[in-house]
Amino acid sequence: MIPKELEAKIVRLHLGEQWRIGTIARELALHHTTVRRVLARAGVPTQPHAEPRASILDPYRPFVREVLEHYPRLHASRLYAMVRERGYLGGPDHFRHLVALHRPRPPAEAYLRLRTLPGEQAQVDWGAFGRVAIGRAERRLSAFVMVLSWSRALFLRFFLDQQMASFLRGHVEAFEHFGGAVRVVLYDNLRSAVLERVGDAIRFHPELLALATHYGYEPRPVAIARGNEKGRVERAIQYVRTAFFAARPWSTLDDLNAQALAWCQGPARERRCPEDKTLSVGEALQQEQAKLLPLPPDPPPTEERVEVSVGRTPYVRFDSNDYSVPASSVRRSLTVVASETTVRVLDGPHELARHARSYSRGEQIEDPAHVEALVAQKREAREHRGLDRLQQAAPRSRELLVQLAERGGNLGSATAALGRLLDRYGAEALQVALDEALARDVPHPHAVRQVLERRRREQHAPPPVAVALPADPRVRNLVVTPHRLETYDPPLQETASDDDASDDDPR
Repeated sequence: MIPKELEAKIVRLHLGEQWRIGTIARELALHHTTVRRVLARAGVPTQPHAEPRASILDPYRPFVREVLEHYPRLHASRLYAMVRERGYLGGPDHFRHLVALHRPRPPAEAYLRLRTLPGEQAQVDWGAFGRVAIGRAERRLSAFVMVLSWSRALFLRFFLDQQMASFLRGHVEAFEHFGGAVRVVLYDNLRSAVLERVGDAIRFHPELLALATHYGYEPRPVAIARGNEKGRVERAIQYVRTAFFAARPWSTLDDLNAQALAWCQGPARERRCPEDKTLSVGEALQQEQAKLLPLPPDPPPTEERVEVSVGRTPYVRFDSNDYSVPASSVRRSLTVVASETTVRVLDGPHELARHARSYSRGEQIEDPAHVEALVAQKREAREHRGLDRLQQAAPRSRELLVQLAERGGNLGSATAALGRLLDRYGAEALQVALDEALARDVPHPHAVRQVLERRRREQHAPPPVAVALPADPRVRNLVVTPHRLETYDPPLQETASDDDASDDDPR
């Protein structure tokens, strides 16, 4: 629509100044069809259209019209190839322009104005509002919008995803916001509502059906490619974009949702109700609330449930983050139950862990108790491995440690010290030193070290050097007991006797 003043100016320039239509359109920055339409509406005769010039497409126009009549959506590139085969010599760009003039236009469709009764219907849809950076993640910011079709009261709630749990949570909060539930909720054919559709045969999402049963309403998807049937929520999302979200500062998701709730209860309810211009949306909502279905006493569960498997490390993966569990839960299947703020890990009905939810990615969220228990368990395991290794290499080490414990000594440090002596001096020398320390009634690693050092000096041997072993416990815990050399003496003596006998043999 153009202003009346501009229409009057167009008529004056054409009649009084004798300007041509093209000149008026150029000087007023209008399209020539707009100028021609204004003059026709004012009853001003205009110059007739010039006769079209001859074109090399003229012999092919009947063929083009016939093909487009049978195939109105045929691409111009395919039609161009067809006329080229029939001798057309023009270029593709000019041909595409001519085809657009002859392509049949679908007739304009008229729509009935949809009216509803108070408390009868609501419309629901998601709105995309860009992305937000949270830690190392970039999350999609989505708005859940529900509109009551009669009063036009709306509920707005932002989420960081469009998962089914968020979709259900939006319904629960919206019904609580309105103070009741409607009898029919219209949806687009989004995945959260409709899993499969063939014509009128529809398979709803089972969790949405459970929610609808809980509140007693009918979920109803609109027809395919019929967005006008839920035009109220479409316009509401556009209203949210322009009247609420545009140029609005916010810090966190909680802050944004707090502002959204205040806006829904304030400016969004102060506008005029389209169904009754004498009422505001807030006043119409008060009348509609009496017609809403009462809410059940308990809201339905809306937490997200995921079955997970724990590997060798005591962590479960959920939403691209790792959450710790007790070390006893490794190699098991557990259940993660997540709300917007909390992640719980369950083993059947028993809760194993509870963490604050993270919306970043690649984070490792730990309970200090889980880590400390695992460290203590590993420390105890290392002590047991050290004891086993000592008893295998030097059996009398057990007796020394028993006597040391009776005298209040520290078994952990003593085991580690004896293990280092075993690495430096070997099993045979350590066994001899243990025998002497026990014989002198001094059950302590220091006494064993003194015996080993004294024997080394007596033998004029160089100081021992610790061998750097690989970190593999199969190598570090390996004990090689050297074979006793005395077992080789009898074969050597027999060999020597045989040699002596052979020398005395006269042969």
